[in-house]
Amino acid sequence: MTRNGQDDSSLPTIVVVNDDPALRHALRFALGVEGFAVRTFARGEEALHAPDLPDLACVVAEATLADMSGLDLVGRLRRGRARLPAVLITSNPSLRLRRDAADAGVPLIEQPLRGDSVVNGVLALLTGRGEAEPRAHRHKA
Repeated sequence: MTRNGQDDSSLPTIVVVNDDPALRHALRFALGVEGFAVRTFARGEEALHAPDLPDLACVVAEATLADMSGLDLVGRLRRGRARLPAVLITSNPSLRLRRDAADAGVPLIEQPLRGDSVVNGVLALLTGRGEAEPRAHRHKA
């Protein structure tokens, strides 16, 4: 049950994949406060092989995971969910990562994370407002 009495299984599920346990916990808390069910994983393969993932609302992944890239993870998850929204978290993204993420329609949110940047990015994607972060904070490739 969530704080508003809803059953977690009826909520949109956000999957967070990041190898930093403190960041996973913080994102679980922040997204949970917004009313999402949140599943967290340290590795991409764990998320891919989770047998009980419901219909996903969004993926929030580190751009560079220990076992694969965040874009590879998103691509593999999208095979069965073509329109699955996703956000990548990264620091110092290369021009290639920026280009590849843009081609995949996956916004980047740069670390260090500011305030509710990830929560706002997820909400923007899910409500159709487009970008995960304001253009003023984006770097052009």
